[in-house]
Amino acid sequence: MSRVVEFSEAGGPEVLRFKNVDVPEAGPGQVRIRVKTIGLNRAESMWREDKYIEPVKFPARLGYEAVGTVDSVGKDVTTIAVGDEVNTVPSFSMNQYGMYGEVVLAPIHAVIKHPKGLSPVEAASIWMMFVTAYGALIDDAKITSQDAVVIPGASSSVGLAAIQIANSVGAKSIALTRTSAKRKQLTDAGAKYVIATEEEDLVKEINEITGGQGARVVFDPVGGPTLLELIKAMSFQGILYLYGALSDQATTVPPLALIAKILTIKGHNIWATSGNPVRQTAAVDFVISGLEKHTLKPIIDRVFPFDQIVNAHRYLEASGQIGKIVVTI
Repeated sequence: MSRVVEFSEAGGPEVLRFKNVDVPEAGPGQVRIRVKTIGLNRAESMWREDKYIEPVKFPARLGYEAVGTVDSVGKDVTTIAVGDEVNTVPSFSMNQYGMYGEVVLAPIHAVIKHPKGLSPVEAASIWMMFVTAYGALIDDAKITSQDAVVIPGASSSVGLAAIQIANSVGAKSIALTRTSAKRKQLTDAGAKYVIATEEEDLVKEINEITGGQGARVVFDPVGGPTLLELIKAMSFQGILYLYGALSDQATTVPPLALIAKILTIKGHNIWATSGNPVRQTAAVDFVISGLEKHTLKPIIDRVFPFDQIVNAHRYLEASGQIGKIVVTI
């Protein structure tokens, strides 16, 4: 028997429940994993509330990132063997698979071998954050040392990944945070510039940093009324990636500002990369190379035991973390 986490209705962390289930042997295109650690993501709290990018089918499981040991493989699986230490990359619907469990099934296209030199806790933190940021900044925007990259919500795991990826190619990483409370932590995490948006003039600061040119790339998980200020701070023909909806206020787009600068606004999520086998392979190679060169590194905020999954979700939603929240089994 395996304990897994399920929920039967949308709601707060308290709707999460443990359930004992029999996990079958891996079927075609699957592996079965004895899980050691799980990485938590904002997408999973949105999923739990049925506010994610697809509707939830109840009763539902959840979880994208697991680290563990393979104990069963489908007959057609040739790239992974029983006994391999593996990670899962978010590239599936949580209506089909959920990684919150002691033993779980995962689709083979989402399973990669555990990167050398990383602990299970560290490995549980890397794939959602780095692949999401890589897809926008490297694969699509193709940032270079000539670019300034504005990163709202910079203390999140994906925000920290974006800082590291921007730095790795020599771009100017401009981290945004509401107050100065996290300024030192963001600087320590590698941000070249930090702007406290409730204390400083966002547009003025970015113009000074960029010599009046504005930022070509904005990587935003927030939306809401701040979007207008971000647009004002962008360069001619810049690109704004909107990959989250942390603001509960309306997100409005001013047509004339877009027309004047010929800007592009793109919705973005990890599936643009992990949903394409060629792009996923390139992303994994980029991340592993960065880890080996130490230009990329896991940043862990806090570790919870599996029994405290509800508290872990409450902590995630308090938005006070600097980095990734990981659960151990």
